[in-house]
Amino acid sequence: MTVETHISTLQRRHDELDEAITAAARDHGVDDLEIQSMKKEKLHLKDEIARLQATAD
Repeated sequence: MTVETHISTLQRRHDELDEAITAAARDHGVDDLEIQSMKKEKLHLKDEIARLQATAD
């Protein structure tokens, strides 16, 4: 897998998490800790994408 492909995969997962977080925030039945966990994972993905982009340049 190339770095660009890996970045693309991570970006897709980041976007999916963003949509899931938005949907979960609207659904009052979703636990706040679950939303917080998704936000942490999304931030981790963002950091990993930035790190990979910096090494690819």
